[in-house]
Amino acid sequence: MDRKIRFLQGNEACAEGAIAAGARFFAGYPITPSSEIAEVLARRLPQVGGKFIQMEDEIAAMGAVIGASLAGAKSITATSGPGFSLKQENLGYAMLTEIPVVVVDVMRGGPSTGLPTSPSQSDVMQAKWGTHGDHPVIAISPWSVKESFDLTVRCFNLSEKYRTPVILLLDEIVGHMREAIEIPDPSKIEIVNRQKPTCKPDEYLPYDPANDVNPLPAFGEGYRFHVTGLNHDKTGFPTGKAELVQMDEERLLRKVEKNRDDIITFDEIELKDAEIGIFAYGSTARSAMSAIKQARVQGIKVGMLRAITIWPFPDEKVLELSKKVKTIIVPEMNMGMMRLEVERASKNNCQVMGIHRADGEPINPQQILSRIKEVG
Repeated sequence: MDRKIRFLQGNEACAEGAIAAGARFFAGYPITPSSEIAEVLARRLPQVGGKFIQMEDEIAAMGAVIGASLAGAKSITATSGPGFSLKQENLGYAMLTEIPVVVVDVMRGGPSTGLPTSPSQSDVMQAKWGTHGDHPVIAISPWSVKESFDLTVRCFNLSEKYRTPVILLLDEIVGHMREAIEIPDPSKIEIVNRQKPTCKPDEYLPYDPANDVNPLPAFGEGYRFHVTGLNHDKTGFPTGKAELVQMDEERLLRKVEKNRDDIITFDEIELKDAEIGIFAYGSTARSAMSAIKQARVQGIKVGMLRAITIWPFPDEKVLELSKKVKTIIVPEMNMGMMRLEVERASKNNCQVMGIHRADGEPINPQQILSRIKEVG
């Protein structure tokens, strides 16, 4: 079989990954630096029998992908920081109603309009806390073009498996860098589809508390069920009964928390003998990798825990790392969002130091190497 080698941007690879995962609907609004995802899907979706629609704004785009998913289509939208902010109310709706969708956020500088064409990692906390209330969150961050393809597929699989929105957090560098990647043969790609009910239509319960994840039929398949943004009972209809609301909130969180081992992924690089650890994600981890190689040549024992899954946070791995190194360095293109999480998870076992930039410039290997030498 001929190998399909493509020279793609991260954004383009994300779009191709969506197609490979079975996405057949996109709704969005152009926004730098994510616009190439919409551009590619506007061309590719009609080729595979899918639908593309440019909405009037980000709020409507989020609503459209929710509706398309309820109609049975694997659905995706893409945006950046300001648009991600606008999506939050409907994103919370999808979390409460347990509707699988994939939201791609290609991060740029902020707050507000900020630095539209510059890289940042400024939305990692918005991904966790952007909408109100208690809800499950799965957010994943690639560091390469190849991962932009593979992790888009994984986002769809997790969304379908756990019946929840999943967020893909690229940063502008990963979104716009170009690398040669091999597109896998479709038969080699693991695809997960949502579970469909096998009971009689009049027996179906969309939010049965006996199941962490309930089957989800498409509208029009003969199963009538109610969908509301109000807290609801097992039938989907609104309820104000405290015990039912508490039960459902706990179930929402449980379906992700009890499956952390399935959801959380990470890389451990040169950590076996490391005396200094680096916690990094996205494109900043590439700079960290270069710094580690240079430090190792100079005899400094340093390694990296690269977070691929950002949420749920890899608490157990950070705690494990904190018990074997004297310092964890956290480089990130923001003013310390993940550093605070590393400090929390490390439980004062070691020193935690940050390298922070919010000026639209990437953190380069020399900056990280300099900090390594300070503590080495």
